[in-house]
Amino acid sequence: MKITHTESTFTMSGTHWAGTYPIEELTVQLAFYRRMRTDFPKSGTAYNASIEGLEALALKLGVQIPMEVNP
Repeated sequence: MKITHTESTFTMSGTHWAGTYPIEELTVQLAFYRRMRTDFPKSGTAYNASIEGLEALALKLGVQIPMEVNP
């Protein structure tokens, strides 16, 4: 997973897809990937790179992110 950003957007690039989102949506995307990992445990570690990348970007940009709650 590659994540790049500008002042107003971030882009997530995987092997077969890419998506660009407003910086304001960073926490929404992080929550989505965390939820997918929880809801689909058979996916194993498939969402880990996305989650780790988004968490690193949030830290770099100083964006407050909610802690992950384990069910």
